[in-house]
Amino acid sequence: MSSFTDGAPGPWQLRGAQVHGDAPDSRAITVAGSRIGAPVPDARAIDLPADWHVLPGFIDAHIHGAMGADVMDAEVDGLARIARYLPAEGTTSFLATTMTGPTDAIEAALSVTAGFESAPGAAEMLGVHLEGPFVDPDKAGAQPVEHIIAPDIGLFDRWQTVSDGRIRVVTLAPEQPGGDALVAHLTRQGVRASIGHSSCSAAQAEAAIAAGAARGTHLFNAMTGLHHREPGAPCALLTNPATRCEIIADGFHITPAMVKLAFCAAGRDRLMAITDAMRAKGLGDGNYELGGQPVTVQNGQARLANGTLAGSVLTFDAAFRNLLDFTGCELADAIAMSSTNAAHDLGVADRKGSLAEGFDADLVVLDADLQLRLTVCRGIAAYDPMGMAIRS
Repeated sequence: MSSFTDGAPGPWQLRGAQVHGDAPDSRAITVAGSRIGAPVPDARAIDLPADWHVLPGFIDAHIHGAMGADVMDAEVDGLARIARYLPAEGTTSFLATTMTGPTDAIEAALSVTAGFESAPGAAEMLGVHLEGPFVDPDKAGAQPVEHIIAPDIGLFDRWQTVSDGRIRVVTLAPEQPGGDALVAHLTRQGVRASIGHSSCSAAQAEAAIAAGAARGTHLFNAMTGLHHREPGAPCALLTNPATRCEIIADGFHITPAMVKLAFCAAGRDRLMAITDAMRAKGLGDGNYELGGQPVTVQNGQARLANGTLAGSVLTFDAAFRNLLDFTGCELADAIAMSSTNAAHDLGVADRKGSLAEGFDADLVVLDADLQLRLTVCRGIAAYDPMGMAIRS
């Protein structure tokens, strides 16, 4: 295996591994600046083993924090810390995700996201996922119940202004008073309304989907169960071809069998792996905080004092391997669920989720055992534990 660290300019290649994701060459990928370039025969190259894989960088559309930082901290340094850390698990793009809290705390967090731009070599923040406070108190999960409020168009508009238009997804309970009106309003604004933390029935979910809520937040979690006489929101989300669904493939939030069921029902093009990670990600077991609530992380699970799951500490590369293991799907299917589908869902499929020429040079290298070996964010080696990257 060869490497280059001489700082010379010009295009460079990863060569020899299996290249996935619509790349122009199945055994080489060229990086030209921040983009995927046309094949260049004499470009400097890193030679990789033939049984390794190069695939599009992962996109996490639902993550609250990592490395001790949380989006709700409302700190630029915290957002930067999250963005710098994420390439270590193959994530090259993400949505900074808020949670239910005092309205002034949410507003403060959104004001920080307004001007935030990820540094070169960090995962790109594509926008904001507003999770709550427009949810059902009976399906709060780890969302602080005392701060849950009814869907409010005026408040959303104020927050969208504060964020400088960066809110891309809103998780809400459409069955709550004003929920249907907010779904319609979000749809008109080009914001993705996502059914979550909701007690809505299958019929109510179908009505919301028809109105534009063509998305589900952490499928099965904090929503009505999949029952044979009242199948609830999961049934509507899984069977309606207009939807996409987030899924936390950690084996704790959803059993492997239910992940497989979701895959069999929705297919590879309508599931999106997420981590829903909180600030403990990357730090190990211990005592932490989420939304002002104490959280204990033990054996890879984050829980409130009452036992409720409180986000996750799941890494995205582990989620990718779990998708393959839990469902028996092909590598191309896992790539779709880890990158391509989210790119389409977030309206960035013209530059992310693929290794086609001209797309952002966001890519990951996995070895034969699907362990992460290299992450490149917009052309820069962001995670390189083996020291094999070309510096351009």
